[in-house]
Amino acid sequence: MSDVGQRSLHQAAVEQFQRAADLIDLDPRYREILTYPKNEIIVNFPVTLDDGSLQVFTGYRIQHSNILGPYKGGLRFNPNVDLDEVRALAAWMTFKTALVGVPFGGAKGGVTIDPGDYSEREMRAVVRRFTHALGSNIGPDHDIPAPDMGTNAQTMDWVMDTYANISPPGFRQSVKGVVTGKSVECGGSVGREEATGRGVLYSLRHWCGETETRLDELSIGVQGFGNVGSFFAVQAAEQGCTIKAVGDHTGTIINNDGLDVVKLFDWVREKGGVAGFPSADTADTEDLFTADIDVFVPAALENQITAERAKVMKAHLVIEAANGPTTPEGELVLAERGVQVVPDILANAGGVAVSYFEWLQNKSAQAWSYEEVDERLRELMWQAHDRVVQVRDELGCSRRDAAYIVALRRITKVYDRRDIFP
Repeated sequence: MSDVGQRSLHQAAVEQFQRAADLIDLDPRYREILTYPKNEIIVNFPVTLDDGSLQVFTGYRIQHSNILGPYKGGLRFNPNVDLDEVRALAAWMTFKTALVGVPFGGAKGGVTIDPGDYSEREMRAVVRRFTHALGSNIGPDHDIPAPDMGTNAQTMDWVMDTYANISPPGFRQSVKGVVTGKSVECGGSVGREEATGRGVLYSLRHWCGETETRLDELSIGVQGFGNVGSFFAVQAAEQGCTIKAVGDHTGTIINNDGLDVVKLFDWVREKGGVAGFPSADTADTEDLFTADIDVFVPAALENQITAERAKVMKAHLVIEAANGPTTPEGELVLAERGVQVVPDILANAGGVAVSYFEWLQNKSAQAWSYEEVDERLRELMWQAHDRVVQVRDELGCSRRDAAYIVALRRITKVYDRRDIFP
């Protein structure tokens, strides 16, 4: 993994959009604007722990762009959260929302914390104090957080409730849209929890249509079995795919005849990871990257497909369910070997798509059926893929460059109309 650490994650994110910008001779003014976040909010807030001691936590909210609409992006609770990571994730959100055509900008936030080290009461206090510290920096028409690594619907319920309680009384029933990814009981949308994983499956189905490949003949390896990886794997298996290998922070398991992912789903919810799952061989992390599979789906952390790993991968298709899972060096190796890549800002856009649907439902005090949500998700993902394929064929570029070009063209059209204030 020697190519990791040579550049910051944010630098890698900037390089990706700059490469696409070169292909369309993007206006230098817009390059300059999109290189930097618009706002960077860092808060340090105290929380009293169960033993009576006090700990100060650091939280971030990076608002990259709101030229297309309110800032939008997840809240990540992880020990590795830092300013550089959140800057990169916020920039990717800007291009992701522009690519799929939802009226949002890009943001990201988080707290440097390992949720597993704290009780539920302590985590509730952390979430409420963080929300209070952010104050008016978030809002249903300004900046709309959502779940990410280490957070979930319960987290969003606490954020929404805290925000409602610091809002004027006459507005407390109209601020549910301050976050998406809430529980259905608190105003969330059906289908939101599995939306990102389902969007990844739609990405795979679109690729199958492009290449005249049968979905039920594909073997798949998945890195990460959290919200995104698990829902993708279960739904892909339902469509006839063979899930041969799965890895997470607890270990890697392989069954060349196919894992029972429904049972694995239940196992992970009970045990906390894939390690020890019966009817599977235990392997190490590197075995996941050399597994004899057709499709590799990284759904964990950034910088996982390095140049060294890309050289030995047997998969001929990578669908980036995680944000930034492939290093620039790794991507070059994949391209040289003819391995196709469906980029993160396209493949994992299902989450923000259904977040948009939840926001619309909150705005109009409606509740859509699962069928309606899923149909709209499939249509949005399909249209985005069609646009990317069209630009790829038009310019003869990579799928990633095409995705950024679709996003950049949409953003710059708005800048051209609105101009730069003053």
